[in-house]
Amino acid sequence: MALLSLFIASLLASATLDTARAVEYEVSNNAAGTPGGTRFDNEIGLDYSKQVLEAASSFIWSTFEQSEGDRKDVQLITLVIETMDGVAYTSNNGIHVSANYIASYSGDVKTEITGVLYHEMTHVWQWNGNGAAPGGLIEGIADYVRLKAGYAPSHWVKPGQGDRWDQGYDVTARFLDYCDSLKSGFVAQLNAKMKNGYSDDFFVELLGKTVDQLWNDYKAKYGG
Repeated sequence: MALLSLFIASLLASATLDTARAVEYEVSNNAAGTPGGTRFDNEIGLDYSKQVLEAASSFIWSTFEQSEGDRKDVQLITLVIETMDGVAYTSNNGIHVSANYIASYSGDVKTEITGVLYHEMTHVWQWNGNGAAPGGLIEGIADYVRLKAGYAPSHWVKPGQGDRWDQGYDVTARFLDYCDSLKSGFVAQLNAKMKNGYSDDFFVELLGKTVDQLWNDYKAKYGG
């Protein structure tokens, strides 16, 4: 009887811990009635967006090879569709997506916004070297996640294109994909190293070459 009581108590404690660590997601459309807000309701929707946020979190944790103890302590993530310029941005675990962009997008807007959300969710969960990491690398990792999730749009640069490794977004995402092909889990290990700071030497520590050497190798592989 004592063992059964102990087992039940252990289950309850585990359930309480899971509940405490569970991430909540809230989605709102503050642009209702506008062309973009209406298109969001008709072609994307609140329920689907929430599902994407949940799926993106799980995918990012897997891509970063993170257990619960390795992740940021984030309990609430919000997504707001609003009238603004640009495409999207993330601040304080809140994602803001432009209704103007949704209205003007000429292709499959549901797939496009799904990819945008994977990118923005990466900003919620990734480490940034306490602000010391290059902005282009931060954006590149977010687009790398979008790439691996299968939501890279057709207009992205092709592998080997770009002017420098930290150019950001699709250019850096393609380069990171190359680096990860040299050592599986490279991006996960790089992100982990960026928890407390940043140095270009991380590339040497993980791959045995400077980032500039790796970039030159990458360009050479695809004909410059």
